[in-house]
Amino acid sequence: MSEVTLRATNVQKTFAGPKGSSVTAVNDMSLEIASGEFVAMGGSSGCGKSTILLIAGGLLRPDQGELEIMGTRPYEVDSTRRASIRSQYIGFVFQQFHLVPYLDALDNVLAPTLARSLPDAEDKAMALLEKFGLTERRHHVPSALSVGEQQRVALARALLLEPKLLLADEPTGNLDPENTDSILDHLVAFAKEGGAVLMVTHDDLAANRASRSIRMEKGSIVESVS
Repeated sequence: MSEVTLRATNVQKTFAGPKGSSVTAVNDMSLEIASGEFVAMGGSSGCGKSTILLIAGGLLRPDQGELEIMGTRPYEVDSTRRASIRSQYIGFVFQQFHLVPYLDALDNVLAPTLARSLPDAEDKAMALLEKFGLTERRHHVPSALSVGEQQRVALARALLLEPKLLLADEPTGNLDPENTDSILDHLVAFAKEGGAVLMVTHDDLAANRASRSIRMEKGSIVESVS
């Protein structure tokens, strides 16, 4: 039986709106993702997808409900322990990459070691760069890399600390079809190797690569298709 990597139970998040009103971004949402699963989350803009990613990543405390990552509850511990849980279990991949502009590809991949030490970190970073076809580009800063190369560097960075869960926010949104396929291939492979993936996407073709697709409306899951 696969291990539950992410479990959200009756999660709710409300933000202050204009003129004293409130906006419910996530409404009594429950979700489980097991090791080996690649889940795509879709829905219109403003339906709560990004808020769920932030909550799942230990970056935004819900107003109600419980969140577990590998059996730990990040919102029941202090901020230092919560940061440790993130670095131990979670990798993030974003549409905008968020690479450090003055660091080369190798040092960008190594950036997570500032938060958590890793034995043989440089060797592991080089192995990831080789896996993603970036060995010859390791000393290039982001501005000297193509968009697809930048996203592969960002994915290598997310994988360096060997996370259990990858949270991906529109990771193919800026990519051409060839690079989209490459990134999705790597996400599928990560899940097949026992990781768990939660990906936000507006792209139906990207969602079709997932093992399960869920659709959000007004902060709630309204459909789940395997």
